[in-house]
Amino acid sequence: MSDRQLWSYKEIAAHIRVQPDTVRSYRKHGLLPAPDHSEGGKPYWYADTIRVWVTRRPGNRGRRED
Repeated sequence: MSDRQLWSYKEIAAHIRVQPDTVRSYRKHGLLPAPDHSEGGKPYWYADTIRVWVTRRPGNRGRRED
């Protein structure tokens, strides 16, 4: 079963335990996957997209996902 819940910068930041500005910086530097959806000019990602990205993201160093 896939998780089609949409996450904003805030939810992504909470998931990886950083500030939302850090996630924005990741996107600015091409380190975040392309958004799955946009609404009103704001980007959103499916939770599953981010969970897969977390396993591959720079600096992951074996962090445990909750």
